[in-house]
Amino acid sequence: MSCTVTDGVADVRLDRADKLNALDPSMASALIATGERLRRDPRVRVVVVSGNGRAFCAGLDLRSFQAMAGGQAVRLRHDDEQPYTGAASSTGQRAAHVWAELPMPVIAAVHGVAFGGGLQIALGADIRMVAPDARLSVMEIRWGLAPDMTGTQVLPELVGRDVAKELTFTGRIVDGEEAGRIGLATKVTAEPRKAALELAREIAGKNPQAIRWAKQLLDLAGRTPIADGFAAEQQAIGELIGSRNQVEAVRANLDERTPVFTDDPQ
Repeated sequence: MSCTVTDGVADVRLDRADKLNALDPSMASALIATGERLRRDPRVRVVVVSGNGRAFCAGLDLRSFQAMAGGQAVRLRHDDEQPYTGAASSTGQRAAHVWAELPMPVIAAVHGVAFGGGLQIALGADIRMVAPDARLSVMEIRWGLAPDMTGTQVLPELVGRDVAKELTFTGRIVDGEEAGRIGLATKVTAEPRKAALELAREIAGKNPQAIRWAKQLLDLAGRTPIADGFAAEQQAIGELIGSRNQVEAVRANLDERTPVFTDDPQ
């Protein structure tokens, strides 16, 4: 794994290029540790997740399946620096869900393959930029498994319950163009990482507190009683109006200049 932060944009790269960035215990642990570190970094306004080499992520490492063929129970493991209190109970789930838990937007840039666990990591992002010739699959059924890295709970929201079942029951591979048509890709683009970084820089230029509130509010939609969602909107607007960055946004608009925001929410 590599991670650099420039002008508020965290550039996270899966880096087992010789293995198509397949997941092994160290990769899963690194995903969690990187996500948790970014959560605590006040400089980070947007995160881009991509893969080095020829693929985004090919899913679970082949050696794990070879071990399964011998009857071994394969489990990913992560040792926490701090106690974890979120919804994901396993290391595999957390490797994908950590991106959904981040308070700032996360954009996945998908090229090559995103199979099984690799696809579920992409599903943890808020936005997915996908190459037209990318190949995506809920691959677990081909190995006699069901998805267990949060995909069963996230995929139906994106593509509909029936399409999610068809993809999961068959394990068939869809290309980037089809992914765009069915809602698995937010945008299909020939250069997904370039597009993701451009979008990230645009978002990073907005009031970071407003962006974080917007993500939180949108994530509540359909998952919480509507009255609670309305109440959260009012809490958000109460905190934003008159805050330093909100005042700067208004002044910059009136002055027709680029706003300069601070990562201090006051």
